[in-house]
Amino acid sequence: MSDLPHDDNGRPDPLDPFEEIIEAETDRDPDLAVIEAGSRTLRTQGGAPGADVPARPEDPEVDKALREVEAELATRWGETKLEPSVSRISALMDVLGDPQRSYPSIHITGTNGKTSTARMIECLLGAFELRTGRYTSPHVQSITERISLDGSPVSAERFIETYQDIKPYIEMVDAAQEYRLSFFEVLTGMAYAAFADAPVDVAVVEVGMGGSWDATNVIDGDVAVVTPIGLDHTDRLGETTGEIAGEKAGVIKQGATVILAQQPVDAAQVLLKKAVEVDATVAREGLEFGVVARQVAVGGQMLTLRGLGGEYPEVYLPLHGAHQAHNAAVALAAVEAFFGVGAQRAEPLDIDTVRKAFAAVSSPGRLEVVRRSPTVVLDAAHNPAGAEAAAEAVREAFDFTRLIGVVGASGDKNVRGLLEAFEPIFAEIVVTQNSSHRAMDADELAAIAVEVFGDERVQVEPRLPDALEAAITLAEEEGEFAGGGVLVTGSVITVGEARLLLGKG
Repeated sequence: MSDLPHDDNGRPDPLDPFEEIIEAETDRDPDLAVIEAGSRTLRTQGGAPGADVPARPEDPEVDKALREVEAELATRWGETKLEPSVSRISALMDVLGDPQRSYPSIHITGTNGKTSTARMIECLLGAFELRTGRYTSPHVQSITERISLDGSPVSAERFIETYQDIKPYIEMVDAAQEYRLSFFEVLTGMAYAAFADAPVDVAVVEVGMGGSWDATNVIDGDVAVVTPIGLDHTDRLGETTGEIAGEKAGVIKQGATVILAQQPVDAAQVLLKKAVEVDATVAREGLEFGVVARQVAVGGQMLTLRGLGGEYPEVYLPLHGAHQAHNAAVALAAVEAFFGVGAQRAEPLDIDTVRKAFAAVSSPGRLEVVRRSPTVVLDAAHNPAGAEAAAEAVREAFDFTRLIGVVGASGDKNVRGLLEAFEPIFAEIVVTQNSSHRAMDADELAAIAVEVFGDERVQVEPRLPDALEAAITLAEEEGEFAGGGVLVTGSVITVGEARLLLGKG
């Protein structure tokens, strides 16, 4: 829990040092791979798929057409191969008539919690009867998840139609550029075109990586949101959180309002300096807004949030963990800023509408329960910061007496740090690998796991279906009415594939 600083009279104290209240929060995996649908499900399925994670199209012709689009996109540079510039996406926007200029936008960067925060912002805006477009990455199961209208992923038919509509313009830009448009650049162009065609009242856009040269950065966000910054993609963004913040500060545009989550000191200094340079207005978590109180509740938590316009008590959030409470505070402040609360208007947002919006929030693959008896939880944490946040949330929200970990990680991540963060809560660990070409080999992962957990607590199952079966069997050793559980983690790819195998989509 993070309480706002107060003076002797109980009022928020703006003089408390910013350095004393900033700290890194959770992280979410920025990996990309096409999640291959599994044909096998486990012996006990998890129920119907959630509406926000679509299954493959039931119509064979539509499914075939979507696979053709996916195959064409797969021929382009993936999101791990970059040429840092916005020249190609700018050229595409130009020939499309700059669709991204036809609606206001909220632009979200940071290392930690971007997608969950984007989903919360989207729910809030929708509750206030605005038509929304949301662009997030990576996807958990279906590529169509990345582009949402009015809170739901676009249909496969609309996704295909959007691609076909702009394909001639993509080819035109490809021919004129040194390098073809990348996978992410094409999807970004599709999202901006789809939002303009809808049309939307506001777009909620998550960066892919960094900020300055990210493909999404051809928009001028009225509100720029910076979620907690941590060490990730250090080979591309910088080796310190301050250096990384320098890249992410690129989303802060002239005259914008900047919503800053709690940050490391060096990152905060860089972001605040950029805001001054472009005459942006800043609101900082822990000073101008924040989490006043939180209590664990059934299926989530009950919050009291301090916004830019006042206090919002008794807000139910159906997500677990302190990090999600902080994401909620950031999302609320971003929407307040969009509506001018604290600037053009003094009164807060309607509390009943805010409560209704947060109660409807979902974030697939983020401490998501997909099965009971034993309980199976999915979380896409992929680095030490994310693992620490997830581990703490599991301790707080679940009463496991024996928790089995299923871990499949990417080879370019700090896997040892991730395993060390989970070691205190895992009785045993089953190491595996997902279908991504970036997946760490199961035997290599096992060697590190043995050093962290000891040989007796590590089991190796290279195939994810076998790993899930093994973990569930180990958890069931506690007995039907005991507190055994399974946590699947390490990568959004692992989580997406496990979700499919467990009957979710």
